[in-house]
Amino acid sequence: MTRLTTLTLLAAVMLLPGCAAISALSGGPNRDVFELRPLSDASKTCGRGRIAELVIEEPKARGTLNTERIMIRPSALQTQYLPDAQWGDTVPVTLQNLLVRGFGTYDVFTHVGRAPLGAAGDYALISEINDFNAEVSGKGAIVKLSVNAQLVNEMSATVVARGQFSASAPSPSTRTDDLIPAFDAAGQQLLAQMTDWGLRGVGVNPGNCR
Repeated sequence: MTRLTTLTLLAAVMLLPGCAAISALSGGPNRDVFELRPLSDASKTCGRGRIAELVIEEPKARGTLNTERIMIRPSALQTQYLPDAQWGDTVPVTLQNLLVRGFGTYDVFTHVGRAPLGAAGDYALISEINDFNAEVSGKGAIVKLSVNAQLVNEMSATVVARGQFSASAPSPSTRTDDLIPAFDAAGQQLLAQMTDWGLRGVGVNPGNCR
């Protein structure tokens, strides 16, 4: 490569804004990493004592959602990802972590985890993620999350509860700074629905938990 060509390339790179210049020099994308908040990490007492072990299995998801990338849909048939941001884990692992933390705050369960302490747990939460994306709407977007779930009694191999959950939150624009809070707001709704449903599935009234 001639000296003139090298200087021309460096000049072009220096014209790229901020992080893009670093990304170009390093040869890979440079994305901010985001995590969603759990409902709460405060312990909750339900007045029942510890009655069961709950295993949260990693949710299933189609290939376009089984990624750390943050999905945004310009149309119903088109899938894109934010170029400057990603989740800290894949979407299924992100939801699994949030559910483990959420159910783990209740004194109902002897253990809440990704795997049983022994050969099998008392209950297993099995789920599939259908939506975990933002849909462009006018100048903004609507974040949509939806999950199908089953609560299985491991001892009897029977489904004790089935649920379909959905949550949404508006974003004033398609900028990352606006979309992430909307994902967080929708995530809080989804987690509240799923933890209440799971508690009722094992015979606990969430209204009695403090």
